Amino acid sequence: MENTQSIAKAAGWMMASIALFLLMAVSGREVTREIDVFQAMEMRSVIAFVMLLPFVYREGGFKAMRTGILPAHIARNIAHYVGQFTWLMGITMIPLAQVIAIEFTAPIWAALMAATFLGERLTWRKCVAIGFGLVGVLLIIKPGAVPLDPGHMVVLGAAFFFAVSFIATKFLTRTDSATKIIFWMLIIQSIIGLIPALRVWTWPSAGVWPWIFVIAFTGTFAHFCIAKALSYADATVAMPMDYLRVPLSAVIGYFMYSEGVDTLMAVGAALIVAGNLFNLRRPNASRIPQTPN
Repeated sequence: MENTQSIAKAAGWMMASIALFLLMAVSGREVTREIDVFQAMEMRSVIAFVMLLPFVYREGGFKAMRTGILPAHIARNIAHYVGQFTWLMGITMIPLAQVIAIEFTAPIWAALMAATFLGERLTWRKCVAIGFGLVGVLLIIKPGAVPLDPGHMVVLGAAFFFAVSFIATKFLTRTDSATKIIFWMLIIQSIIGLIPALRVWTWPSAGVWPWIFVIAFTGTFAHFCIAKALSYADATVAMPMDYLRVPLSAVIGYFMYSEGVDTLMAVGAALIVAGNLFNLRRPNASRIPQTPN
């Protein structure tokens, strides 16, 4: 059982991760105002790789980054690349609060895939979480009541591919460290995105360069902060703090982009969060890792 000091440290690291994730959303929107999403992702991966090097050397350098499961890294990063691409597209299409709320359906899709492909038991708590999540998404999308917004479908696709990445990451963590997983993520995604980025490449203006460095830094080290938080407290203590991103993204969207939040959207987001929190309370919840973003 965690002591008060450990919980306080976990809370501090979680607050740092929340700030970085929200800043990543804002920087992603600012960067993609000027350059294509493919180019933004390529620049993010290359710059973040340089930022990661001190951690690589701390773990023994490039030799220590060797892996015996490279095909699994490749598969994981194809899914993660698609998820990141559609997520960045989504933040340019719909309000930030809706993006973050729909993104939190990723654990729901992951539970379904874990039951299908990993043989994990689909408990009644997982079924309740899935039901809450589906109803929440319907309230946000409001099918039939308003014309279907393609942005909602894009972000749902992002959540699905994040879930695929989540399942693959669970496999990778059995043998590889977090630094090694991020190391190969940045290399593989740089290779995947090189040709698409070159096809749409335009030299960024001076004003967008700071945002490019921000998205590279936040997209990499938000996960480091979560790992640190989970080293001080169980997931049942640390992970529920991450749901603060939903109301905080609504506040940012309101003040920075004049984005409103209607009642159905608020209720839908609350149902998605409630379903995930309910599922977290099961006895083995402390072993549940955070869904990667």
